[in-house]
Amino acid sequence: MTNTLYIGDKNYSSWSLRPWLVLRWAGVSFDERLIRLDQPGYGAGKIAEALAVSPTGRVPCLDADGLRIWDSLAIAEWAAETYPAAQLWPADKAKRAEARAVTAEMHSGFQNVRRDLSMNIRRRLERAPDLPPETHAEIARLDQIWSGLRARFSGEGPWLFGARSIADAFYAPVATRMRSYKVALGASASRWCETIFADRDFRAWEEGAIPIAGM
Repeated sequence: MTNTLYIGDKNYSSWSLRPWLVLRWAGVSFDERLIRLDQPGYGAGKIAEALAVSPTGRVPCLDADGLRIWDSLAIAEWAAETYPAAQLWPADKAKRAEARAVTAEMHSGFQNVRRDLSMNIRRRLERAPDLPPETHAEIARLDQIWSGLRARFSGEGPWLFGARSIADAFYAPVATRMRSYKVALGASASRWCETIFADRDFRAWEEGAIPIAGM
């Protein structure tokens, strides 16, 4: 099987990071193809290069041996179904339902965090910016999710549900936003963020986002 994942810039494309991590964690062999987003049509789904591979004109998009999948969560579900041994969702039915719920919440929500704390892996502010109440409310919800899950499942491993899952991949870009903008989190939530930052595959993505000195 030949798989190609079309992605955006690794410093900015939070949606691309999510399925990229899922595929790496599942041990899926794939080629990655970068589509520059800073070109005519950006924001309107009209980048010609993206339209050539994705019907929405947006990335990420996976070409799985001719099957085109153009949504990050759909790509993750494809990987979970195609590579069940990777255990990308919790084995327990109740935990799996909850993992899907928090993943879907990330997939469709947190619009104020997206607006005010855009992904920029290279950025490091010295102090947190002033944010409107609605953004603080979403940050509090993120802390509640991360801290609550870690309190319940810490005995099973360092990830949100103990073992690494799609839920971790979907919140990984948000962890980078908290770091970039120096947002304060509770101790448990901060430890989960450090788990993401120490992950080998996340670090490989991060290296691709940070230019090598002198290059």
